[in-house]
Amino acid sequence: MMSVASLQPSPRNSPAREGDRWAGCVSVLVPVYNEAAHLDELLRAIHASPVKKEIIIVDDGSTDGTREKLRSMPLADDVTVVFHEKNCGKGAAIRTALEYARGEYVLIQDSDLEYDPQDYAALLRPLKQGEADVVYGVRPDRPERGLRFFLGAKLLTHLTNLLYGAGIHDEATCYKVFRRSLIAQISFECHRFEFCPEVTAKLCRMGKHIAEVPVSYTPRSAGEGKKIRHSDGWLAIWTLFRYRFVPRARWTRSARESAAPFAVIFSRVPPE
Repeated sequence: MMSVASLQPSPRNSPAREGDRWAGCVSVLVPVYNEAAHLDELLRAIHASPVKKEIIIVDDGSTDGTREKLRSMPLADDVTVVFHEKNCGKGAAIRTALEYARGEYVLIQDSDLEYDPQDYAALLRPLKQGEADVVYGVRPDRPERGLRFFLGAKLLTHLTNLLYGAGIHDEATCYKVFRRSLIAQISFECHRFEFCPEVTAKLCRMGKHIAEVPVSYTPRSAGEGKKIRHSDGWLAIWTLFRYRFVPRARWTRSARESAAPFAVIFSRVPPE
């Protein structure tokens, strides 16, 4: 049985220890906004992925019935559900979800079904084999992604490589996987889609090599609910330039710092 926890998240940033229940587990962070139509399919797909995991869903102020559905549907004991008081953005939802994560690893999963959870095992392999602390899933170069999104993603990737020497192929990919002990060291400021360039910039500034694995990708159009906009592209560019020069001491997270300053009005957390 799940219980209703306090209305504010409690940090869980201690690293997983060998023999710990959470060692080898991946915390799948799922920011959700107006996805009532896809929620059942999304959860089935994540549960079907053959890896040790917990699922943390942060509803970011949905108005289409997503919240009511999350409250009423039966959820497995590995699912945490959190509601933001109002819509704050994808980055905000990720920051809140990080406060509930208990696994050794953290993986970002968009709710729009563009990415396939069957790729989790491949994404986690370099981390579990000790080859990397960070892994990005590289999407195939296919025209059905749409020319605007395709060229925008290419621009951000080239800019990242130019500014940071990252040597990566898909900066804007949703599938980013980290050791939780690493991501817990970073203080974030993002609210919307600038989470991707912000975390990439800061990891590069920390000297972290980003490993890459190919993943499958089924793009969704704006008419089908894709939420990223032109303004998010300009914000991503500004974010990459900004964090190239911001002193690292300004975004290194202290042990007492709250990473999620967003109001939470409901949380349902499985037992430890």
